[in-house]
Amino acid sequence: MDEKKNLKTLLNRTGFVTAPGAYDALTARIVESNGFPAVYMTGYGTSVSGFGLPDIGFLTMTEMVWNASRMADAIEIPLIADADTGYGNPMNVTRTIREYEKAGVSAIQLEDQEWPKRCGHMSGKKVVDLDEMTAKIKAAADARKDSDFLIIARTDALAIEGMESAIERAHAYAEAGADILFVEAPRTKAEMEQIPTMLTEKPLLINMAPLTPNCSIDELKDMGFSIAIFPGVCLVASIAACNEDLQRLKTTGFQKDFSELKQSFNDLNNWLKAPYYLELEQKYKSKSDQNT
Repeated sequence: MDEKKNLKTLLNRTGFVTAPGAYDALTARIVESNGFPAVYMTGYGTSVSGFGLPDIGFLTMTEMVWNASRMADAIEIPLIADADTGYGNPMNVTRTIREYEKAGVSAIQLEDQEWPKRCGHMSGKKVVDLDEMTAKIKAAADARKDSDFLIIARTDALAIEGMESAIERAHAYAEAGADILFVEAPRTKAEMEQIPTMLTEKPLLINMAPLTPNCSIDELKDMGFSIAIFPGVCLVASIAACNEDLQRLKTTGFQKDFSELKQSFNDLNNWLKAPYYLELEQKYKSKSDQNT
């Protein structure tokens, strides 16, 4: 794995990683250009932006890997990607791991929900048996070709079976081979503070989504978490910006003047490396093209 994209190396060096959520190659580039050390590919955002569908199990592994591949190719920092439930039994999980690894992803998140799954901050979730999920984690750990490709085990049991069950499951997933543990959707600051005191064997990920209290990065570090993902930050901002400008056009009859934009059209093309590709075009121009 390219060291610049190695999440394990980044974690060992910094001790804490902030990974804002992105849903396509453009938003992944925006996260990177704002100086963040890693990007999180949100399944919710992928479903919403790519298909106009809620995150309730509509997308296939192929569609998720397609998006992950394009995002990974657009950035030079680690990409953590949502892989839902692994898309089947342990046999299917082995292929899921190989496809995400080939896509250039640094770590994937596997959750213990029944299929069709849903966003972890929605109601109506169900979890599979503990033995079924531990088998998936074992299969995932065995399937990877690079030991630096990290397996994040997520349990959704907190909302269904309570804290004791969620912690029990997380311990079992660590023993099965998970590199990072993720207890989904704590609803109070007290629950957030409790999780790191009960899970000390692996780095912990916290998901800063709607049901979880909006704590600062410094607070999350102090609690004992190692990774914080912010899955909705780009999606929410994009929807708000689009609605604002569309209402302006509808109300006034004018779009926003390009002089009001912080980034000019030329700046945008430069940021997208258009000059580099245009130089390549000139470099490899055929003789017939040179005569036109």
